Amino acid sequence: MKTNKNRWLIALSAIAIQLSIGAAYAYSVYTKPISETMGWSPTEITYAFTIMMALGGISAAFFGGFVEKNGPRKSAMVAAFLFGLGQAGAGFATQIDSLVLFLLTYGFMSGMGLGVGYIAPISTLVKWFPDRRGLATGMAVMGFGAGALITAPVAASLIASVGVTTTFYILGISYFILISLGASYIAPPPEGFMPKGMEADLASGKKVMKKDLAQLTAKEAVKTRRFWMLWTMMLINVSAGIMIISVASPMAQELVGLTAAGAATLVGIMGIFNGGGRLGWAAISDYIGRPTVFMMFFIIQIVAFVMLPGITNVIIFQVFILLIVSCYGGGFSNLPAFIGDMFGTRQLGAIHGYLLTTWSLGGIIGPAIVSQVYSATNSYVPVFYIFIGLISVALVLSILIRIDIRRVERNYEKDDKVQATQQTVSS
Repeated sequence: MKTNKNRWLIALSAIAIQLSIGAAYAYSVYTKPISETMGWSPTEITYAFTIMMALGGISAAFFGGFVEKNGPRKSAMVAAFLFGLGQAGAGFATQIDSLVLFLLTYGFMSGMGLGVGYIAPISTLVKWFPDRRGLATGMAVMGFGAGALITAPVAASLIASVGVTTTFYILGISYFILISLGASYIAPPPEGFMPKGMEADLASGKKVMKKDLAQLTAKEAVKTRRFWMLWTMMLINVSAGIMIISVASPMAQELVGLTAAGAATLVGIMGIFNGGGRLGWAAISDYIGRPTVFMMFFIIQIVAFVMLPGITNVIIFQVFILLIVSCYGGGFSNLPAFIGDMFGTRQLGAIHGYLLTTWSLGGIIGPAIVSQVYSATNSYVPVFYIFIGLISVALVLSILIRIDIRRVERNYEKDDKVQATQQTVSS
């Protein structure tokens, strides 16, 4: 079907939105300057980030239905208002020396904007790229991962030149403009849209496009066992990834003697693998399938967690850490495409929002496990064994969900054969 929209510009619009809200991960840049300027403790300042991250997943679930009802443009504008005003409001909070207002603006408002902004473009992208769902969502979600890499040096430079309050004003306005620009172009495709040449390739047999397993509403999806298997897989994957991200620096210094500077470099490279994993794993999934990619995530992580306690080589240790982080990022980018495969695109945004509650829970569970275990044992090694068990459960679920999908597909194949036979007889 013809359309006056370019789907690659739609993807660029989604990336603009995701880059802006991904700036949330650059939060550590503000901690010291705010503490020195305002006299607030680092713990008090960090509460705002904790609130934002918790609300990111919760508001994604809350706004899922809103996105489906109002479309990506209105939803993205809501994100622009909430996230932009939340960031600028944080500047006003520092100007009047109000920690409570800072928690409300940077924490609550930005957190709400983060959630709706994250899911707003995703279901639209899946519909624009029926031939390459993984690549499309991978590009957008990579933008989210890359947001901190761009924002961190920019924010640090602004803080040094104009101070932390003005920095928040400048960046808040910038985020509002950038998200608004993305929202101004993004729109759903016409019903039944296929990219140029795809329809002819399908008709000639040159390309074969697998049909979605079903077209379900969000309420119908949550009643299926496939939904809860995927939810549990995501929760474990997110918990493992955030656990590693939260303690990578001290863990590397303690276990393999990495220097503080080397550990800081590792953290920076982890950001690259987080973003790169989102794009790379998503693109691969278009060829080998989402169930296979998730199985690979858990096999890689089981091997990594089994090997990490005995590794003394600094390079090998870092390689395994980076592989775990890439699986963490890849889980987020593959999730929307996997939802489309299993539940269709009818209410993908709402279903995606429900599944992103694992983001909030995983952000609590992962760091809580490592902090509690380390406090009790003064060692990171027991943490690895706990996650070997958890990820083994996820691996079993990934196999079961694959079997369940194949069972449904076989039933459809049988129904198609019966219908074909009936048509032949009647003719």
